[in-house]
Amino acid sequence: MGELPAGTQALIFDCDGTLVDSLPLYLEAWLDALKTKGGIEVAPEWFFSRRGYSEEMVLAALEKEYGVTLDHAIIKTATRAGVLARLSQVKANVPVVEIVREWAGRLPMAVASSGSRAVVEASLVAVGIRDVFETVVTIDDVERPKPAPDLYLLAAQRLGVEPAHCVVFEDSAEGLDAARAAGMDARDVRPWSVFRHLS
Repeated sequence: MGELPAGTQALIFDCDGTLVDSLPLYLEAWLDALKTKGGIEVAPEWFFSRRGYSEEMVLAALEKEYGVTLDHAIIKTATRAGVLARLSQVKANVPVVEIVREWAGRLPMAVASSGSRAVVEASLVAVGIRDVFETVVTIDDVERPKPAPDLYLLAAQRLGVEPAHCVVFEDSAEGLDAARAAGMDARDVRPWSVFRHLS
């Protein structure tokens, strides 16, 4: 596992759903925050097709579909706190973390996530891999979330590597689109494709 194209100079990883299996924690935190701070109950299934959405994208979609106006700052704060409170339950996505460990010290690596810095950094620490990444780029560092290429372009810039020489590992359509828009080789790490790409 771990073959890379000739000329690869850096690896960039999404965090939630790629490096860590944090999506169940996010789901619980979102549902709690929306109920207690937003006064709406949302079916868990609503989130399943929106796994690559940033917080603002989730809130905008909820407002449109449910016909409500939500206090974005209050709900984001509550959701982030809810995720952080549950991080003792977070697990590493083993096949992807094996790739990280295989290439640690051999290629520079970064994380590029539409999540908040507090949650992303804490998630990486929780599964014991924060120290292998030269830089971590989050939604707090850019104006536009995925599928815009901004996160990946900033990660490449911080690593000092041209985008065309970066390989990205992602688990969502938005993230894959962002990586391709940045001119990078995008690998889908969802269970049904990770081994097809990397064996």
